[in-house]
Amino acid sequence: MCITSITRITFHTKRIPSKDEIVKQALAKWPNVPHCTGWLLLDRRGQWRMRDDATQAAGLPGDIIRHDALLGFINRNYAADADGQWFFQNGPQRVYVELGYTPWIVRLSETDGALRLTDHAGGRFEPTAAWLDDEGGLLFSHALSDGFHASRIAALHDHDLDLFSTHADLDDTGGVFHFAAARALPCSASRSHADALKSSINRRNSRS
Repeated sequence: MCITSITRITFHTKRIPSKDEIVKQALAKWPNVPHCTGWLLLDRRGQWRMRDDATQAAGLPGDIIRHDALLGFINRNYAADADGQWFFQNGPQRVYVELGYTPWIVRLSETDGALRLTDHAGGRFEPTAAWLDDEGGLLFSHALSDGFHASRIAALHDHDLDLFSTHADLDDTGGVFHFAAARALPCSASRSHADALKSSINRRNSRS
């Protein structure tokens, strides 16, 4: 029995991304396998975690999955259903994902002065809007233009707030993130949200 209910964040997609061929074959052979819930979690830092019955009963996040081939398989077959609930298609079985926060987590990096956002699956994330949350975190949206998907929403990994702050001008209502030379993203927030972000950055700086 699942103790923690599935986080229902509605970010709709119009179709499921291409799956591995072995998954397509399994779905064709066994189309009516019952769904699974509670066993897989994507945490706030973009780590996949396995949650057995004992872990679920104790309300724990679970063990971090570190096997590269398994991580690649999960990431390639990660999608959302028509109700905006995220799942991993494990062969013929749909495994609904517990979300620690958003369905995507991104890392911010800088190479030769150029910033880049990369999602937890290793894909490039091009931000089109940004928001500050009430816990001092940062959210980005990525408007897809492939004709099949709506925008993706991602949270910035908290270890990258320092780098973000060096490329942002923050004020009481949010500020501006200078992601690229021709792309300054307003960071929408209330004053309390902006203060929370500043406090979060200050706490990290005091520990470094």
